[in-house]
Order: sequence, then structure tokens, then C-alpha cells
Amino acid sequence: MLDYNNSIALHIQLKNIIEKKIEEGIFTEQIPSERQLMTDYNTSRSTVREAVNLLVREGILEKRHGKGTFVSLKPIQDWLGNLSSTTETILQMGKKPGAKLIASYLMETPHYIQEKTGLQEAYFIKRIRYADDTPIGIEQHYYPVHIGEKLIKYDLNDVTLYDLLENDLGIILAEAGQTISSGAFSDEDKENLELADGTNALIAERIIKDRNNEIIEMEKAFYRSDLYTFKLNLSRKFG
Repeated sequence: MLDYNNSIALHIQLKNIIEKKIEEGIFTEQIPSERQLMTDYNTSRSTVREAVNLLVREGILEKRHGKGTFVSLKPIQDWLGNLSSTTETILQMGKKPGAKLIASYLMETPHYIQEKTGLQEAYFIKRIRYADDTPIGIEQHYYPVHIGEKLIKYDLNDVTLYDLLENDLGIILAEAGQTISSGAFSDEDKENLELADGTNALIAERIIKDRNNEIIEMEKAFYRSDLYTFKLNLSRKFG
């Protein structure tokens, strides 16, 4: 059932429930109707629709006109197929996650960030990420000023930023666009990560938006290519 005392939004709770039932094979073809979900979970039509629409956007469900809503693809739980945090990804690798704050301050954004986000100013947060106490990457985050002002009031060491945004600040992360490329670490980051010259970087750039299509965060992360991998599961949809 939905927990009305939980800080997690009701439609996110319901989305997670539906997704879990798909993973467990309880929902294999058509999911229950809106009315049935409203009855089963004692919630409103708008909550049901928001939960289902998120799953449709993620490719897990599809709506068929005049027929209902059906399971579309096998849910992808890896970083490229799901809006997961680095902490979740490191846990999935069977390692202990960690983070160390390097810098946090208000800045005038570089031209490149302005082009991507439209932000003239942003709060910049930079952290080292660890797996089993080994430094594996550097993450650079750019937040709109009103969000950054709230985030920097927290201890940003060894926390999941996504959890702070959703659970503490009540900001729902709805969707993201991500690109991955290869490149080199800066001299400063090589020192932070205790790297030898010539170590290659996997560069992941991600822009996250809320349900109103407003930018919540831009992240540019540099990971050690010898310690960090991205995995993508693909399914072919028939019918």
C-alpha cells in the first residue's frame, strides 16, 4: 500500500510498486486499469496517471489506444537504462560506495554549460567517488541557484545527491538525457584520483529535468576506464 506519511511522493511510490510487480513477473502483459489501481492502492486518478506516464517514458510500459496499458520492455536496472545514482551503480557492482566533497560554490557558468542548460549562474559541486575506498571518478554538478542554496546546507560527503533532492528537498527527478565519451583527466583530477599519466577517462554527461521539464542538474563525470564500466541491456519489442 501507499504510505501517506512518507516523504516520497505518492506517484513515485506507486511507480516503484508497479515496476517491482513487473520485475517479479506478476504483471507480464496488461497491467490493471486506472480504476483498478485507484481501488487497489486507495489513491487518486492523477497519482495513477503520473506513475504510469513515468513508466511509459522509461519504456517499461506502453499505452495501446482503446486497449489499455501493457508491459513493453523488460525493465533495465543498469545506469544507462535507468535514472540511477552512482551510489546505486557502485552497489550493483558489489562494492561499497563513498564520496568526498572537493568544492562547492556559486559560479558564473562557463559558456559550454550555459549553452546546455541556459543557466547564467549555478552552484557548482565537485566530489570524488569511491568504490571499496578506491577513488574511481570525479563528478562535477551544476545546479540552478535556488536548488544549490538548499543543497549546500547539507553535509555532501558520503551522501546520495539524488536522495537529498527527492527525499529532503521534495524535487522529483523525472527524466534525463545522457551522453558518454572518452577523454583525459585534468592534472588536478589525476592528483585527486592518484592516477598515473595515460589513464583514460570515461566521461558521462547528464542533464536531469523534473516533471515540468525544468532543469534540475547538469552533471559531468570523469571515471577511470579501468575500474568503471557502463552496461546497457537491450530488448526487442514484438507486436
